[in-house]
This record gives sequence, C-alpha cells and structure tokens, in this order.
Amino acid sequence: QVQLIESGGGLVQAGGSLRLSCAASGRTFSTYAMGWFRQAPGKEREFVAAISWDRGRTLYADAVKGRFTISRDNAKTTVYLQMNSLKPEDTAAYYCAADPSYGTNWYSASSLDYWGKGALVTVSS
Repeated sequence: QVQLIESGGGLVQAGGSLRLSCAASGRTFSTYAMGWFRQAPGKEREFVAAISWDRGRTLYADAVKGRFTISRDNAKTTVYLQMNSLKPEDTAAYYCAADPSYGTNWYSASSLDYWGKGALVTVSS
C-alpha cells in the first residue's frame, strides 16, 4: 500500500515557477514508478510526467516538455515536479500517482494504482 500527499501548489503569475512535492509512505516506494497528472475544470485528467524507480528514465507530455522537470529522492520517499515558465493553461489540480510499472501505461490515468488528493496550481495572466 502506498499513500501520497501533495504539497507546494499555489498562485503564481505567468512566467513564474513552482515546485510541487509528493511525499509517499510505504516501504515499497523505491520500487515504484512515480508521476504527475493534472486536471483542469471541465477537462479530463491528463498525463504530465513520470519517472522510473531508479530515476534513469523520464516521460513528459509535449505540453510541458522543456519547462517541467520531474525528480525523486528515494531516501526521502518524495517525488518533485519543478515547473518553470508557467502559463495560464497550466492552471489545474495536480495529482501525484504511483505504480509498480513504468512505461506507456503512464499515459492512461485509469491504469495506475495509487493517487494523491491533489494540489491546486493557479497561473494568472
């Protein structure tokens, strides 16, 4: 069992930066792939980024590539999402996810095992 708690959301102006954190509990954290999704009002939850258990591989959605960076610290059982050059269209609730598998399964929210409750990010223009 893995429990996930997001933090670091807030209000930022366009062009600014935020860093989201996701603290995980559970002894198997270091063997799980971790990632982030987001959901804007009235829209479906969409993939943002994922990282393999050994930090060797990462995936990014085209919309955030070059602006967002995912990382993890297995000793602290925490995964991060550094968001730079934020745009108003990045406004959404951001959800942390965990799954034993890493790969194309991460493009589909329904295929992942564990979820946090979300952190709200608002980017003003």
